[in-house]
Amino acid sequence: MLLAEGFSVKGSTTSAEKLPTLRNAGIKPYQIKVASEGIEGDIADFLSATDVLVVDFPPGLRKDPKMDYSGAIRLLSEAIAASGVKKVIFVSSISVYEETKDFKIYTEDAEPNATSVSGREIISAEKIMLQNPIFDTTIIRFGGLIGAGRHPLKYLAGRSALGNPLGPVNLIHLRDCKQVIKKVLQKDLFGEVYNAVYPLNPPREKYYQEKAREAGLEIPEFDHSKASEGKIISASKVMRELEVDFQEKI
Repeated sequence: MLLAEGFSVKGSTTSAEKLPTLRNAGIKPYQIKVASEGIEGDIADFLSATDVLVVDFPPGLRKDPKMDYSGAIRLLSEAIAASGVKKVIFVSSISVYEETKDFKIYTEDAEPNATSVSGREIISAEKIMLQNPIFDTTIIRFGGLIGAGRHPLKYLAGRSALGNPLGPVNLIHLRDCKQVIKKVLQKDLFGEVYNAVYPLNPPREKYYQEKAREAGLEIPEFDHSKASEGKIISASKVMRELEVDFQEKI
């Protein structure tokens, strides 16, 4: 998307095998690995002559429960500050907001309150980026990602006793994720926080059962014996300030 808009794009991967994929796409490739113990790769050259850095890698706690994500982000923050980069887009997650039985509605004014380990790590990482005085960071908290062959239904189809049947879904299509990032760049809006989810939040049971029928997959079954928990993420700010018109229905 950025290349099509005329941007010069660098890209990093932790895997040497993926370097040709980036190169063949027209992206200048770098092998970089950011960890709390240090940064592997030529981070100085990667960041040099860069107007905007997009930071988009998850905590990875499922693969490595001992991963110190906020420690890694702190090192990256220091490298950014030393590089001369002045603008950062930090891709975050709505997992910074806790689910409740009353399906609390969260706007960007709400204080992140997650209690999970990964949620707390992401909250810490956000604060590290926002509080660095050398560069301006915009946080984008994306909902659950769908598109390009990715959909949570794949993991739910045919399963039974699934929890939170009435909990609202908060999803966003990949194309709309790219649109949000593009709008931040076009409007030069840094030092902001945006929630980015499709602005409809149907109950999990209704949504996933309907999607399973449409796809011809086995219908997932939900457990109503316990009260549902969930949250509703407001996309009003991203629609108002970035003028995002969500193109892809969830």
